[in-house]
Amino acid sequence: MTMISRSADLNHPDAFEIDNVDRQILVLLQQDARMSITDIAEAVHLSATPCARRIKRLEQSGIITGYHTEVNPQKLGYSLAIYIAVSMDRHTAERFAQFEDKIQSFDEVVSCSIVTGRSEDYLLKVVVRDMAHYEEFLLHRLNRIEGVSQVHTSFELREVFNRGIIS
Repeated sequence: MTMISRSADLNHPDAFEIDNVDRQILVLLQQDARMSITDIAEAVHLSATPCARRIKRLEQSGIITGYHTEVNPQKLGYSLAIYIAVSMDRHTAERFAQFEDKIQSFDEVVSCSIVTGRSEDYLLKVVVRDMAHYEEFLLHRLNRIEGVSQVHTSFELREVFNRGIIS
């Protein structure tokens, strides 16, 4: 069986080899995480036991990190999506760790990334009900995190697509 590496550098400690069947399994699970082992096995032309073993191996390797339900924030009353670029006053491991611990406690923050190529340190994606909710979030929570020195806000007009599938 020919193995195809997901990483170009197999000497990298996080590299893990997967083949085309593993890729097919990943695509199927990303499309429908509730798909049964039997249906997945049939789709990739395996029997259920080897298919289940492959899924378990993908989980144990850290390639599959979890299963989740995708929801529509607007249907839940969160009509505004906002990108917030955050600058920190000091670039120390302790300051960043403190910010990251605190930001995870805010339900409105759906993603947080450290970024390069701009003057800000973090890029957050936040969902809120309305402008009053955003104002409360910004003034009474985000700006009160020790070390936050500046924020720049961009409102999402419309999400064109969110692929969410990696193969």
